[in-house]
Amino acid sequence: MKSNTEIALRIAGKFVTDGTPVAAEECCTGHINQTFFITCEGGACSPHRYVLQEINTSIFKNPDEVMENIYRVTGHIRRKLAENGGDAERGTLCIVDTVAGNWIYRTDDGDVFRMYEFTEGTVCLQNVESAEMFGKVGYAFGHFQRQLSDFDALLLHESIPHFHDTVSRFRDFVTAVSEDRAGRAESVKPEIQFVLDREKTCSYIMDRIADGRLPLRVTHNDTKLNNILLDKNTMEGLCVIDLDTVMPGSVLCDFGDSIRFGASSAAEDETDLNAVYMRLEMFDAFAEGFIGGLDHALTEEEIKDMPMGALILTLETGIRFLTDYLNGDTYFRILYPQHNLDRARNQFKLVTDMEVKMPLMDAIIKKYI
Repeated sequence: MKSNTEIALRIAGKFVTDGTPVAAEECCTGHINQTFFITCEGGACSPHRYVLQEINTSIFKNPDEVMENIYRVTGHIRRKLAENGGDAERGTLCIVDTVAGNWIYRTDDGDVFRMYEFTEGTVCLQNVESAEMFGKVGYAFGHFQRQLSDFDALLLHESIPHFHDTVSRFRDFVTAVSEDRAGRAESVKPEIQFVLDREKTCSYIMDRIADGRLPLRVTHNDTKLNNILLDKNTMEGLCVIDLDTVMPGSVLCDFGDSIRFGASSAAEDETDLNAVYMRLEMFDAFAEGFIGGLDHALTEEEIKDMPMGALILTLETGIRFLTDYLNGDTYFRILYPQHNLDRARNQFKLVTDMEVKMPLMDAIIKKYI
């Protein structure tokens, strides 16, 4: 039986590369798609590296639509970079076509692969090391919004339906409580009540999109630190990656998910809840960077609502963990039986802390408007 790297090399040969694929290295940090770094030799620029990925079609049901979204968004950014004297080659992902002229290659078994140029001279960090670094990440994601502020979000497909629709997530939670498939509802009554008490909060973003107060924009929907490529020399944000979930949404979700992930004092499965809180200095640093990167691309109401985005995305994530726990742990990978419950409690503690600190968060945002 062939190894993963041997298979990757064979698949790499189906794409238009500069030289012949001679080596493949598996990347072990991703959670959704399987990724390989491919080295080609014998071409005009040897060695020449690429990124080969197998798209997880159990999550992304229509990979053609995913790739069409990425093609449209990266093309728009590349044009903007070229017009403004930016680095059009390194400033956004560059799709490599298959030999047949397509964006993806399908194997006889139905597996789906794509390839990008490898962006040399960059690093990708897994943890927020300082407020200064988090501010740079904020600037990169804010600038991403700025680059796409004149792109019609309705041209994009919804790659995962209702992904950050917190109202839909609440309905799924209520169903999970009612069905109680794993027989766990009785043991988590306080957590269930915590969510039920915040039903109105769940509709905050969707209600404002519906009545026009919040516009639909191109959103990334997975704004974590490790989805930014940093220039190795300057450590400035260079390129936003992992664009599979780029689709129409609210910018509050992008801002909020970054805060949930980067401003928390602890990992999302920390069980000592006294150690879980939102670090205001990290919130401040990211907000300053994000709003600076926007360069006035958003409405004032969007910016003022950013603290609510942080609270709602944290609440939504906790709801998803608790829903999965009630359903018998069918979605998120767990390491022990109560893992999803611990994650949910962790996120709910973070929500509680954000609720207390909301006036301080609002005051921070006002500094940068």
